[in-house]
Amino acid sequence: MRRDRDGRATDVVLQHRAPWSDAGGTWALPGGARGADETPEQAALREAHEEAGVDAAGLRVLGTHVLEHPDWSYTTVLAETLVPFEPAVTDAESLEVAWVALDDVTERPLLPAFADAWPGLRARVEHPATDEA
Repeated sequence: MRRDRDGRATDVVLQHRAPWSDAGGTWALPGGARGADETPEQAALREAHEEAGVDAAGLRVLGTHVLEHPDWSYTTVLAETLVPFEPAVTDAESLEVAWVALDDVTERPLLPAFADAWPGLRARVEHPATDEA
């Protein structure tokens, strides 16, 4: 996520998922499977680099949000930019990656699970003082 000069959250990087992927053609945060030797934060930063060209050195991790299921979990890692950058398509899993204004996220066809999670995630990026890892 990036902020304006007053510290307000303004945009998030979203990935337009390739048609052949699960829920292809939808938009979501870059992400993917975590390796057995990775923390959720390491996996998220690796995936953001692989899918959107995001340099982990230019980010600060703010916290995580975990969606628990009986036999699996999904962790969203929230981070903010420390230096300006432009995301780019860097692998075949993305049709497009872009900064998207917070107010415009729901105007796109979203990955269903991301659409469900977005209101809570948005609240956390807009109010980081209430964020808990």
